[in-house]
Amino acid sequence: MLRRRGTAVAIALLGAALAAAGCGLGPGEEVGEVSLTVTRDYGAEPVQPPASEAASESDTVMRVLEREAEISTRYGGGFVKSIDGVSEAVQGGRRYDWFFYVNGVESPVGAADFPLRGGEAIWWDYRDWMAASRVPAVVGSWPEPFAGGYEGERHPVSVECRGAAPACGTVRERLEQAGATLVAGSPEDAIRVLVGPWARLRSDPAAAQLEHGPQTSGVFADFASGGGGGFSLHGLDEAGEPARDFGPEAGLVAATRRYEAPPVWLVSSATVAGVQAAAGLLDSADLRDHYAVATEGGKETPLPIR
Repeated sequence: MLRRRGTAVAIALLGAALAAAGCGLGPGEEVGEVSLTVTRDYGAEPVQPPASEAASESDTVMRVLEREAEISTRYGGGFVKSIDGVSEAVQGGRRYDWFFYVNGVESPVGAADFPLRGGEAIWWDYRDWMAASRVPAVVGSWPEPFAGGYEGERHPVSVECRGAAPACGTVRERLEQAGATLVAGSPEDAIRVLVGPWARLRSDPAAAQLEHGPQTSGVFADFASGGGGGFSLHGLDEAGEPARDFGPEAGLVAATRRYEAPPVWLVSSATVAGVQAAAGLLDSADLRDHYAVATEGGKETPLPIR
């Protein structure tokens, strides 16, 4: 009798431990499909083909990754050490690790603690993080976060036009096609899209982070001031150093985030013509798997510069 009772207690304790760990005892009901992208070097190279699968109410970001890839973890299973043989490392004095985004926003919790509600775009990327230990938002999961929101909630989208009316029209059209809910004004919970020449955007506190480098903004681009009060777009390399000077009509699409406020997307250039060119990048073909994108003369350049 005592042996049976001890076995029952052990089974009960095991069940409680699994539940506490978020593992669950069964698959649960399906909540919808999620997509999984695994790349390296700021999205430059795929580690495995993109995948899509049905997620259940008990799934987390970690569980989806475990089903689709061979992984190793540490810190009790809460930190991904390697995916398909690509492991954390120090090369040339620079640290490389795995980072993940859900709907284009860096997660505030670990992969094992991020529940899925269906429809999420999960992106794991292996990169050097010495120039930017935190990249709070990226553009490469378009049409997210506009279509499905982030961190489990949909958000309205506010387009703030600052001196580039035609480009604003293009941006609004692309966002509506993507499924965004556009609102007037700038509610506190809105994802903001700032559209206009850099001279007009740089007064915004979130946008101004670009002028303090990728360690602050997570964006590997800078608008350097030139003669006569103008600006020119510079692309930075993975070390955060200037690597390419773009022409005056080059455009930029990038995303950042200030503190815990919603993400802010930037559609900008030194010139109005460049802003219009940047607006034309708002589609999956141009943005997919990129942290940010510059365009010049009809040619797209992912950022950072390799």
